[in-house]
Order: sequence, then structure tokens, then C-alpha cells
Amino acid sequence: MSLLNDLVNLNLSGTTDKIIAEYIWIGGSGMDLRSKARTLPVPVSDPAKLPKWNYDGSSTDQAPGDDSEVILYPQAIFKDPFRRGNNILVMCDAYTPAGEPIPTNKRFNAAKIFSHPDVIAEEPWYGIEQEYTLLQKDVKWPIGWPVGGFPGPQGPYYCGVGADKAFGRDIVDSHYKACLYAGVNISGINGEVMPGQWEFQVGPAVGISAGDELWIARYILERITEIADVVLSFDPKPIQGDWNGAGAHTNYSTKSMRNDGGITVIKKAIEKLGLRHKEHIAAYGKGNERRLTGRHETADINTFSWGVANRGASVRVGRDTEKSGKGYFEDRRPASNMDPYVVTSMIAETTILWKP
Repeated sequence: MSLLNDLVNLNLSGTTDKIIAEYIWIGGSGMDLRSKARTLPVPVSDPAKLPKWNYDGSSTDQAPGDDSEVILYPQAIFKDPFRRGNNILVMCDAYTPAGEPIPTNKRFNAAKIFSHPDVIAEEPWYGIEQEYTLLQKDVKWPIGWPVGGFPGPQGPYYCGVGADKAFGRDIVDSHYKACLYAGVNISGINGEVMPGQWEFQVGPAVGISAGDELWIARYILERITEIADVVLSFDPKPIQGDWNGAGAHTNYSTKSMRNDGGITVIKKAIEKLGLRHKEHIAAYGKGNERRLTGRHETADINTFSWGVANRGASVRVGRDTEKSGKGYFEDRRPASNMDPYVVTSMIAETTILWKP
């Protein structure tokens, strides 16, 4: 195994100018990440200079077998924390050979919204709190839990320390450093309320980059859990009963909200979100009705609400924002399995472009 590890970690930079580019895309379920690698003759830092590539869409439920070619368009480049050196991870979206975005390509429409002049002028910032659960591979039960049984009730696990409270910290810290290495603007991590559940935060990120960075952070986490032989779950309610679900709280601000008097803009934006509550809920993740019950720090899925420092509301405004009269707010409705391209662009569309 030591020889194998030596070969996996082999540094190519002293022997060749060639690099390895790992092309990453989203599969047919909307949550399954796929990737494959190719050799490039020299290092590349501009996605526009990367070649397009293709894959078999019939094997990812994205194309029929008799016309299976799907084309990958490189969109964002990150450093590869696994191969290191000049090797790269490439976030792609997917198109037909005729150049039309395939139905599961949510980045295309998001990019159109973020390229609108009114949206560009407002410089939308996002900070996404991605919760997730680590599961034992063979039994699909949270790590640290007795097989077929339950740990003690929630309380000591949130931001907890100790062998009986924090499970999987080596995975979490590895992911943290790997994201920083890759160039993801990961801003923090913490243990969550349910044991075996964790959170990382990405942001602040501007516009479409929030989606690119969160998807790459998810990919890196999938790879690390693969190495650790642990299953990664983004299910919004992985364990039924008196246990917290998993969300992807989305913090948001525009230039007008960040400027003096921004609290007025924030309140108008929240009012718009309330008017389009059903449309947002429909786009905020599958199975979210199991999480948004009005319990476990959530609002009821059918009722829109907002409040200052209220974690039981649909939208929360922080005390600092209230005090300074400007800042950001937190949309607490998105589920852990939401598509960040959809959620971030929809929030911008509703708050900036939509006219009630």
C-alpha cells in the first residue's frame, strides 16, 4: 500500500509540462456528481481555453441510447487537492451537440439572470450553509450511532467536542483544507445539532460563482468520503423523529442592502419572497416537506414568515443587520439537496427583477 500511495502522490511537475484536468458535471438526478479526467499539454487557468468534451448521456439518464452524446462546456477552474501540482478540477455544464442546454443544466438559466444589467449593478452576494450527514457505508445509519439504535438526545452535539459527541471530524477538517487549497471560498465549518451531521459554509461569493463553488465543494466532499469509506447524504431529513433535518440556509445581500438605509430594501425584498413563497418552495429541494415542519428550527412549509434572530422563521434577519440598518438576510427554507444555481438565481430574480 505504501508504494501505491507513493504513486498516487507522485509529483509530475519536474518531469512533464502536461497536466490532468478532472471534468466535473451534474448527472440526471440533479444531485449525482460525475467526473472524468483528460491530459492537457500545458497548464491552463482560463476555462475559455479548455477544450469542450463529451460523455455518454444515456448512462447518466440525460440522453437516449440512440443519440447519447452530451457536450461538456468548461465554466470554472479550481486547483486539484487530490493530484495537486498544476492539475485542475473543472466545473462544467452540459449541452446537446447543437448547443442547446440539456434539461438538467440549471447553470445556463442562472447565468442569464446573473448577467442581467440590473442584477450585475446590485452585485448579489451569497453565503451558503451546507449541512450534510455522514453515514456508515453498509447500514446507511449515521456514523457514531449504534447500529439499529439511537444515541442520546440532541443537545451536546452542536459544535460539540469529544469522542462521544463529534463523529467524523477527520473528514470535515480534510474537506476544509482541501477546499481552501482548491480556491473555494469556504468560510467555516461546525458540527450540527444531530450527531453525525456537519455543516460547511461557502461565501461570500458573487453571482454565478456561488453555485460553482458550492458544487465543487460538494464534489471534494464526495471524494473525501469515498476515500474514508463513508457515505455522504444530502437528504433533508435523513432520520425521522425528534432529530434535526439538514438544510442549506442561503444568506443574501445586494449593494443596496449593504449601503446605508439598506434595511428598507431588505424588508421590500422579504415581502417579495413572501409573495412568491410557493414558487420558491417548489424549487428549494426534494423532500423538503419532511424537514420544514415548524419544528427543529424550521418554519412550516406552507406558511411564510420572517423575524429578527428567529430561527423558526422562513427568513431571518440578524441582530447586527437590524442594529446597523443595513446588511443581509438569511433564507432558511432551502433544503440540503437544493441546486445552488437554482436557489441563488431565483432569489436574485425575485428580489431584483420581479415586479409584483
